[in-house]
Amino acid sequence: MTQLSEQHVKDLLAEIRDPNCGADLITLGWLRGVGIDGRRISVDLRAGYPIDGIHDDLCAEITQLLESDEAVEKASVSLDWKVVPHVVQGELKPLEQIKNIVAVASGKGGVGKSATSVNLALALRADGARVGVLDADIYGPSMPRMLGVSGNPETVGNRIVPQRAHGLQVMSIGFMVEEDTPMIWRGPMVTSALQQLLTETNWDGLDYLVVDLPPGTGDIQLTLAQKVPVSGSVIVTTPQDIALLDARKAVQMFRKVDMSVLGIVENMSTHICSQCGHEEPVFGTGGGMRMAEEYDVPLLGQLPLDIRIRADLDQGMPTVVSEPDSGLTQRYRELARKTAARLAMTPRNLALNLPQINIVNT
Repeated sequence: MTQLSEQHVKDLLAEIRDPNCGADLITLGWLRGVGIDGRRISVDLRAGYPIDGIHDDLCAEITQLLESDEAVEKASVSLDWKVVPHVVQGELKPLEQIKNIVAVASGKGGVGKSATSVNLALALRADGARVGVLDADIYGPSMPRMLGVSGNPETVGNRIVPQRAHGLQVMSIGFMVEEDTPMIWRGPMVTSALQQLLTETNWDGLDYLVVDLPPGTGDIQLTLAQKVPVSGSVIVTTPQDIALLDARKAVQMFRKVDMSVLGIVENMSTHICSQCGHEEPVFGTGGGMRMAEEYDVPLLGQLPLDIRIRADLDQGMPTVVSEPDSGLTQRYRELARKTAARLAMTPRNLALNLPQINIVNT
């Protein structure tokens, strides 16, 4: 019979792969400690992203694998999670109250980027994270309507208090103007407004801030790249060739400015008939997967074109909130876990943990 040792336990854990990123638990650095008492073992694990929704299933899977080894009589598994700041582009540092900023972008409009952003944020929240949403589309803000909140936000001194909606902290220029008021601003005013919304808002201890970008690769995206510490970006596209052409530009732009691309989301991947439930790829198939393979990034999710998604957003009750047990919500939650797991695999940002050193001449 194999003699139990810490190395043997590590070898067993190396056979278990995180379902959301495909890497094994040892490579991911989940293991914090091993205890051995005869043929009984205990393992202390910590994931790098929120896992509330799959915690029990993961514990059961890990326990079953450990106890299937002939050397192990009983296994006790302790599993928790913690989100830490990850490396951002250039010389920028994470903001004090925001561990990670995740930018959601698209090369063109009309691909469902905002719908994806808000349901992604709510899915992260459903797994236990502290999450905020910043509506960076100054010309066409949609978050107030999608999340069912309105009115001028409160201020504390010269700081803005974010609105609260469904457990999210939310900020948008749409809170400060009427829905039918056009923002007739030039580029510098728009980029200045974005910086103010980000840095002058009293964000409260966020694990993730999801930034819903306007389509394209213009002023807002350039400001984001140069002045906003972004941990990773998600590119939303639809399967047809025209959308994929523009999505490729978004990927290339983020790579040129040294910003991590976490993966691709193929929205409107199929159409689900509201009458019979038949699912059909009306916009073509395989586009998102081909693009993901071309740029060597994961395909994080494939989301359907479903009338319920639109109807829920129009009522200010996104699908993840209004139908928490639905198949649609399950897809968003899987997308959120894969996004967070991919981010957790990137290097940690240690800048916030380093002590300040003062050199004084005496």
